[in-house]
Amino acid sequence: MKKLLPLAFLLASCGGSGELVSDTLREPNNAPATLRVSLEGLDGGRFRDAQVFQGFGCTGGNRSPSLRWTGAPEGTRSFAVIVHDPDAPTGVGFFHWVLLDLPAETTSLAENASAEGLPASAVQAYTDFGHNEYGGPCPPTGPAHRYEVTVYALDVPSLGLPATSTGALARFLIRQHTLALGRAVATYSRTP
Repeated sequence: MKKLLPLAFLLASCGGSGELVSDTLREPNNAPATLRVSLEGLDGGRFRDAQVFQGFGCTGGNRSPSLRWTGAPEGTRSFAVIVHDPDAPTGVGFFHWVLLDLPAETTSLAENASAEGLPASAVQAYTDFGHNEYGGPCPPTGPAHRYEVTVYALDVPSLGLPATSTGALARFLIRQHTLALGRAVATYSRTP
């Protein structure tokens, strides 16, 4: 009889890596990295205080970043956006924004869209802060962390997940429906 791997291991092992947007960026389902994602309003590739979390010793504005994307393939029926810190000292990183079910005609999000400007169909699932909204960078003091902003073009109009879903569950289902993806990376560090 074969041993089944625990679900937690399977979900944790779905994590991808890659710092640059390129044609060689791959996720486990081999979706091509043909989307071009740009973060706007950064300070030299670094998140501004406006995007930083408000809490846990951080004093930022907690405004979701402005982003744009192009290059969605034919057959795209929705988009998902994940903001993830792979450098968080948790062993699996940290989900800062889990945004699902964006309509296929969406190609950008304004700054602070998480709080004041998402399409009606959009679902914000739980972040690792335990909230259903964007939660900005707030790493421990020390070296800069990377914040990977990945946009997924999906072949379904909705993943059918409730707002109580976790980032790991969302990413598990996203990868089953990804036609293409793209990623931009920003950094942030705290000084003592």
